[in-house]
Amino acid sequence: MPNQTSTIISKVWGMCNPLRDSGVSYGDYLEQLTYLIFLKMSDEYSKPPYRRETGIPEGYTWADMNTLKGAELEEQYRATLEKLGEQGGILGKIFKGAVNKIGSAAILYRIVQMIGQERWVSMSSDVKGEIYEGLLQKNAEDVKSGAGQYFTPRPLIRAMVRCVRPEPMKTIADPCCGSGGFFLAAQEYVADPNRYTLTREQKEFLKAKTFYGNEIVPATYKTALMNLYLHNIGDIYGAVPVTLGDALLTDPGYRVDYVLTNPPFGKKSSMTFTNGEGEQEEEDLVYNRQDFWATSTNKQLNFVQHINTLLNNTGKAAVVVPDNVLFEGGAGETVRRKLLETTDLHTILRLPTGIFYKPGVKANVIFFDKRPAGPQRQTKEVWIYDFRTNVHFTLKQHPMTDGDLEDFVSCYHSENRQQRKETWSEENPSGRWRKFSAEEILARDKTSLDIFWIKDQSLADLDNLPEPDQLAADIIENLQSALDGFQELKRQLGSF
Repeated sequence: MPNQTSTIISKVWGMCNPLRDSGVSYGDYLEQLTYLIFLKMSDEYSKPPYRRETGIPEGYTWADMNTLKGAELEEQYRATLEKLGEQGGILGKIFKGAVNKIGSAAILYRIVQMIGQERWVSMSSDVKGEIYEGLLQKNAEDVKSGAGQYFTPRPLIRAMVRCVRPEPMKTIADPCCGSGGFFLAAQEYVADPNRYTLTREQKEFLKAKTFYGNEIVPATYKTALMNLYLHNIGDIYGAVPVTLGDALLTDPGYRVDYVLTNPPFGKKSSMTFTNGEGEQEEEDLVYNRQDFWATSTNKQLNFVQHINTLLNNTGKAAVVVPDNVLFEGGAGETVRRKLLETTDLHTILRLPTGIFYKPGVKANVIFFDKRPAGPQRQTKEVWIYDFRTNVHFTLKQHPMTDGDLEDFVSCYHSENRQQRKETWSEENPSGRWRKFSAEEILARDKTSLDIFWIKDQSLADLDNLPEPDQLAADIIENLQSALDGFQELKRQLGSF
């Protein structure tokens, strides 16, 4: 690791322990770094050779704050956050509702001095990105649920991008982009000089016109804006690549070439309201959109339909979905049949357990290509790679790596899917790569895509049972899935 990288990263990480001791979480630290680094970079841009107009009001710049100490620094920082939150553009979006969460004036001073010693504009995006991504992952580990469950393993993201193979001058959307992980992986893929030699026009398109994102959680939205900006996506002074709000409420109107996404876990969408007695109640959200094939409270089924809408007539999607999307009846069956009819749903990757921060999650990646409307069913066969049976990872002792997904990427054969070859056969029943005709799937109960064939060794060998915490997580997940199913049935019966 270059000295510059190791030095600045060690400085940033060195602040974690004293902050944690004073009650500041990784997420709050990340948020405060976002504000302070933005101020410092704006200050650098205002000077030669850039001489840019920063849009930051006089009296609230980095220079007005970085020489102060103690109560004066705290007061100036508070006033700066408040003032910048009133501004327009990306400035106001990042600082809206911002407050100082660093309770110790001494620690705040040390962080300001640490940031002030670096030249952030000239620092490579790799260095800035490594700092930011590291803190994002620590925050995911810290909270485990909530924001943590949205942290998609980076090896999985990179494998999905390699399979989809985004090209220069093409557009990419993530309707629930979190901190922007899919965008960063796609940018890295397209910008790789060993893959494409980009012209100046293509580089500018990659920076300013490629990405369309949406994020519903305000704090995560701010993190995404800063993370993308530090990786040279978007511009302080240009259009904002990510919007804040519920992506499912409406068709945004744009159409893209690729959708890469991991919709948040949890089957239901809900809204909180105050009833007549002044009590807080939750109500399931039902999205009645004309572009949807089925009406459902199931969040993932709604996202799959929304993603289909976002794609242009030749668009490609890679989407992480929980198991219920593959087997649930009612709206689930309708959505699966429509996918088989109107898109080429060509690949499913069954994911192992132990790779997400929410325990017990059973998830998959579905790959489908949009097709122009026509009389013929678009899906001819579905290829399934079972990377779950007899496979288990943990987040710390045995995390999933890029190498673990190499066999799947090779089997996927993105260069020419017509040349795919099964590794499963009657002679090799434990082969993980197998194809099924659309007719076989349509004949299954509820058009279920939840298909597996490899013998589970843990069921055959009582001495090889999973760890107790994994068993407990699996039981909780199955019980929750059953309860959600009963609640959905109750809702449907109540509508008659």
